[in-house]
Amino acid sequence: MAGRRARTGRGWDAGPSRAGDATPRPRRGRRVGSDGDHDDPTQGAAEAPPPSPAEAARREAELAREICLRQLSARPRTRAELATALTRRGISEEVAAEVLDRYDEVGMVDDAAFARAWVSSRHSGRGLARRALANELRQRGVDQEVAAPALDAIDEETEAETARALVDRKLRTVRGEPDAVFRRLVGMLARKGYPAGVAIRAVKDALAAQSAEAAEFADRIDADALAESEGDLDG
Repeated sequence: MAGRRARTGRGWDAGPSRAGDATPRPRRGRRVGSDGDHDDPTQGAAEAPPPSPAEAARREAELAREICLRQLSARPRTRAELATALTRRGISEEVAAEVLDRYDEVGMVDDAAFARAWVSSRHSGRGLARRALANELRQRGVDQEVAAPALDAIDEETEAETARALVDRKLRTVRGEPDAVFRRLVGMLARKGYPAGVAIRAVKDALAAQSAEAAEFADRIDADALAESEGDLDG
């Protein structure tokens, strides 16, 4: 209506503000100090003092124990395996030795028990011979003197029986001429750590019991001479 002042709202139809109608708000920012620099909100906060040597050693030992427990929760470990894991995480030799010595005392780390369990499991499950098992234990840091009693549980007779069982099982699926089958099976046993003589005799006896053709081929094999020649090549 005429004479009525138009509204000066702030909605979609609001017109531009007149100069001087409103004082612009100051932008928020960091306060400026007397020297012209912006104030640091953390300035003046007290820094934590470095831990004492005793506290630092305590924290490192606690971390070392946590690392060992995580390793042991996955599977049994040798002392050497745990020491390697601690070194990778930056644990000092002194702290690592202290923690591992304590675990030795309470029986959480026992290389002799590890060797016995390893030999039993790998021989019965994978059919590995003593030579292969000794190599695996050595790779895991088990001393030869510690590993020897566990390896002695597998004597020559046990090795020969296991080798024959492995060959009999493989013969159910392997196909080919007797000479090719012979080489393949001897190679399989060699990879599992069996001496040449044990491997050749096991395969020869298994072939002799398989078929007339295989038996004829087996009769022509001089196991002792062939084992000797294979031993010379290994040496």
